[in-house]
Amino acid sequence: MRLGVCYYPEHWPEAMWQDDAARMKALGIEQVRIAEFAWSRIEPTPGEYDWGWLDRAIDTLGAAGLQVVMCTPTATPPKWLIDLHPDILPVGADGRVRAFGSRRHYDFSSPSYFEASKKICEAVAARYGKHPAVAYWQTDNEYGCHQTVVSYSAAAVQRFRAWLKARYGSIDALNTAWGTVFWSMEYRSFDEVDAPIGTVTEAHPSHRLDYRRFASDEVQRYNRMQVDILRAHSPGRPIAHNFMQLFTEFDHYKVAADLDVATWDSYPLGALEEQWYAPEVKARFLRTGHPDFASFNHDVYRGMSKLPFWVMEQQPGPVNWAHWNPAPLPGMVRLWSWEAFAHGAGCVSYFRWRQAPFAQEQMHAGLNTPDNRPDIGAAEAARVAEEIEAVLAAQGDGDFDVKTRVALVFDYEAKWLFEIHPQGADFHYPRFAVEYYSALRALGFDVDIVPVHAPLDGYQLVVVPPLPVVPDDFAQRLADSGAQVVIGPRTGSKTVDLQIPGNLPPGPLAALLPLRVWRVESMRPNVTEPVRFDADGVADDKRAANGTHEGHARHWRDLIELGAHTAHGDYVVPEVRATFGDGHPAYVKSGATHYFASLFDDATTEALFARIAREAGLAPRALGDAVRTSRRGGITWVFNYGPREHVVPADIPDEAFVIGARTIEPQGVAAYRAS
Repeated sequence: MRLGVCYYPEHWPEAMWQDDAARMKALGIEQVRIAEFAWSRIEPTPGEYDWGWLDRAIDTLGAAGLQVVMCTPTATPPKWLIDLHPDILPVGADGRVRAFGSRRHYDFSSPSYFEASKKICEAVAARYGKHPAVAYWQTDNEYGCHQTVVSYSAAAVQRFRAWLKARYGSIDALNTAWGTVFWSMEYRSFDEVDAPIGTVTEAHPSHRLDYRRFASDEVQRYNRMQVDILRAHSPGRPIAHNFMQLFTEFDHYKVAADLDVATWDSYPLGALEEQWYAPEVKARFLRTGHPDFASFNHDVYRGMSKLPFWVMEQQPGPVNWAHWNPAPLPGMVRLWSWEAFAHGAGCVSYFRWRQAPFAQEQMHAGLNTPDNRPDIGAAEAARVAEEIEAVLAAQGDGDFDVKTRVALVFDYEAKWLFEIHPQGADFHYPRFAVEYYSALRALGFDVDIVPVHAPLDGYQLVVVPPLPVVPDDFAQRLADSGAQVVIGPRTGSKTVDLQIPGNLPPGPLAALLPLRVWRVESMRPNVTEPVRFDADGVADDKRAANGTHEGHARHWRDLIELGAHTAHGDYVVPEVRATFGDGHPAYVKSGATHYFASLFDDATTEALFARIAREAGLAPRALGDAVRTSRRGGITWVFNYGPREHVVPADIPDEAFVIGARTIEPQGVAAYRAS
């Protein structure tokens, strides 16, 4: 556990650097990220490098006892490079070139930019690859930010055609997979396939999905080029990239596979404002962030990181990019920091050391104000640095990993497919995944977030939000896991080519779920369908006088026909555990597999998860919507996002507390040694 900070020596007079470094060290900072946007200062003229200032900056930080996270500066190609190679600029879906003047103004498919990136990466890596102060590397910065994953340039289309040829082999195979006979869209060669934009009405959905897959693979290709260069020049130093919060435009699992550390940039207040949450939820958590949003991202990136994941940018005060930008309540910077560590982080790095008084981010707070005085976040970071020592002493030499018995499957392609084929305007895959996760966290569970191909052994409960395309072996792996399995609606509803399975949904999962989804419907936001189930033994406040839980379904319904023959010839009918108001099954169980035919309200989802968790041998604990717990190694943390004090149960002795005490103030944290 250590703290870091993002620093921009090129933004400040050199006379300030030594004092900045000394103050960082005194605050408890151990590592400093630099140079991700410094290309124009490193190479001010084509082929002419100015290393002097950067040499001195790295030496100054190293002399203060700080480790440097050195970045490749490719997120901001300089103007001279754009003027030399205008094809670097990406092309939007509207066909317009996206211009120079901000950042991330490049096309992953541009051959000119690929070669220019190789050259600058080679130069930076050769210069600093073995520098004693450079301990880590970061590739680029926030791949895909500002909707820059997908470009429709001529270079991208050429590479897409080659990608299709590698995927399908022959144009006949592509025509069959896509079903291009529909609307007379058949192709004679791969050279006839253009980008899926500018059409009179909806472009072919399989064409669109493959273009998204291709664009994602281009990010992986570009990142791998940088990683290969860094490993050659700087062996033994871990390589990271800073992903973004709930960003789903490329497959992060594939990119992370080439890295040592998956890191992400955490801005809980901006995220709350920009995401789907209802106005009353945004108002309630206005200055704290939603209790489950940052932790969802922690668990996503923990699952794909070889070394402990990091938060590369932690919000220390108001940001500048949301529609409205409140300030965090006192205590929240400390709480967010500890929440990351409790979920397995190895470093929390604050953005930034000092607020810039100029340019696009001048309203974005740092640990210090623009006049170089410590802001509230600096004091809270210093407190975390002091508390880290107490936690590490209490943990000792024991195992300090996050171990869970619950897994949630999260898939990037699912988001793309549902975006292309929503069938309901508000069918938002990331929202539903987070809602399932939030229900599990509200029951006191730590959760691993895993890809669809991940091993599932050792889990007692596996939760699968709507997953349209499932691997052929997924049903067998779920069965072999021995876990209770929850399957969301629309799972198994499409083939890998975006067609309806021949046996209808749930497609390859029919071996686990003897049912047939014969019709579906989406529901308007102001329309719900009643859901009822026997609430005997379920502790919830929605129980009717007759002993049933009464909730509602929203967004979507699968209408299902029950019963199917097994491989042995037996006819099996799932148990109906909940019904819609019109009598159709809303939740059925077959063996250890549970199928939800809709998305339910939060209370209903939580009640059903609690029941299934008990069947899995787990012990749910209702925490409400403002208190969360996490366990890492022998330490349990409690986080209070709410406006009132929270009291830890009396069965935890007073002497067990390492941070805080039994009574946790609003926006407070406590940590205790667990038995």
